[in-house]
Amino acid sequence: MSATVAIPVNPTLLQRFNGMEPGQRMRLALGLVLFIAIAITGLVMGRQAEWRVLYTNLADKDGGAVIAQLGTMNIPYKYSDGGGAILVPADRVHDARLKLASLGLPKGAVSGFEMMESNRFGMTQFQERLTFQRGLEGELTRSIQSIASVSSARVHLALPNQNGFFRDQQKPSASVLLSLQPGRSLDKTQLAGIVHLVAASVPEMDASAVSVLDDTGKLLSKSPDAGNGLNADAEQLQYVQQLEQVYSRRILDILEPLYGPQNVKAQVTADLDFSQTESTTESHKPNLTPANSAVRSQQTVESTNGGGTSTPTGVPGATSNQPPAPSAAPINGQAQPLAAAGQAVGNSSSKKESIVNYEVDKTIQVVKGATGVVKRINAAVVINNVSKTDDKGKVTSTPLTDAQLEKMTALVREAVGFKQDRGDSVNVMNAPFVVEKVDTASVPIWREPMVLDLAQSLAWPLGTLALAAMVLLGFVKPAMKTLSENRTLVADAHAKEGQLDAVEGEQPERPQLAVPHAPGEAIGMTPSELRMEEARKLTRDNPAAVANIVKSWINGEAPA
Repeated sequence: MSATVAIPVNPTLLQRFNGMEPGQRMRLALGLVLFIAIAITGLVMGRQAEWRVLYTNLADKDGGAVIAQLGTMNIPYKYSDGGGAILVPADRVHDARLKLASLGLPKGAVSGFEMMESNRFGMTQFQERLTFQRGLEGELTRSIQSIASVSSARVHLALPNQNGFFRDQQKPSASVLLSLQPGRSLDKTQLAGIVHLVAASVPEMDASAVSVLDDTGKLLSKSPDAGNGLNADAEQLQYVQQLEQVYSRRILDILEPLYGPQNVKAQVTADLDFSQTESTTESHKPNLTPANSAVRSQQTVESTNGGGTSTPTGVPGATSNQPPAPSAAPINGQAQPLAAAGQAVGNSSSKKESIVNYEVDKTIQVVKGATGVVKRINAAVVINNVSKTDDKGKVTSTPLTDAQLEKMTALVREAVGFKQDRGDSVNVMNAPFVVEKVDTASVPIWREPMVLDLAQSLAWPLGTLALAAMVLLGFVKPAMKTLSENRTLVADAHAKEGQLDAVEGEQPERPQLAVPHAPGEAIGMTPSELRMEEARKLTRDNPAAVANIVKSWINGEAPA
């Protein structure tokens, strides 16, 4: 019998797959299909964002404005099936809402007089009046929202029914609710403009019947004829509070840099005088000289009385024809003209009076006292002990000395404008502050928001990975292990067939490997006995291979 040497050949993957049982083939194919499907699903769902509702049931105008802003902010969006909702990625819902709210979106649709165009047949008078009132409220709301500082507004009109009796008719009134833009406010002129806008839009409405409130419920408008009533008292109280806050802020600004924030507490009480006083003073200066005085009026009276006809006397000639000499008389006396030489003095008299009125120097002074005059200031300041930390981390509290307290008192007096004659008082005290310990409830780590967000974000990837691992370990790995075992068995079979061929050839010159002996086995054996023992051992270990060899012998074929 010729001896042949068999060369082991590695079977291909297809041959190993064909050598598997039908159940193992089905399990391997199903595992591979599930694994590929899970991998594709994980990739698709990992890239696809979860969509959440941003706004629903928006008007066309607001919806267009929101879509335009989303495109500007580079935020992806889509519509729901019915088109009634705008969807954005779940991780950007809150960010988009806050940004749109800062821009005043959505504003909400306000209907005006276009509501009158949809009047249906059979509408009652009450429905017509109600529709007109709603349309008027919408038009006023649009007008008020056009103001830059106003974010949104609502207008409520109270329009009573008019009857035929003039005395029993009621006046209409209105209320306006405003929501201002962040950081904006309305001054008095703007509030007055809103009040007059509403009052002028409704017939027979007075400006005093319009109330304007903000979104916190604070009354912004007041009656024009309030005078010095409750509104004036509220303004005075607000002024006092503002002044006290200014003084307190001054004290904190000068002491906190020295002792640190939250280590200084200051309270200031200001006593103000809001009474209004008015005084009038009239004063006269002493009489001045006539040269420095102003003449108001002047009157001069001159009269002459004649006693008879005088006859010329003396020697006729040039001497007797001379004019009379000028009068020479004292200031307070009566002027008497002197008769000319040779002229006789008759029985005649003359009188002259002069009256001069001078302006009286008079000063009228009207003084009106100012309101809100500071009458007295009381300041109370408490300073915490000075805390020091040593090298070991131990904190010690040290009180202030008397010299330091005196210096701090002087600083506070200068800060508030201390005046002793006004009765001001400043009290600076040093005391340790009590620190309240806040017991914070320990929240489990699995309930913390950060952990929950992280778990939600990793839930789908980790779930997909776990499912893929289950499929891989439950279906694919056993099938691959079966393929590996078949490959090992086939390789062993080929190796042992080669050994049987060598035994069959009985070639003593072929080098032999040392055969390990079992315990208790005789060591002194001939080579033929050793080969026979090896064949018996192969038969016991691998009967299938031996059966194939015997089968090939019977058929007369050489083993492959």
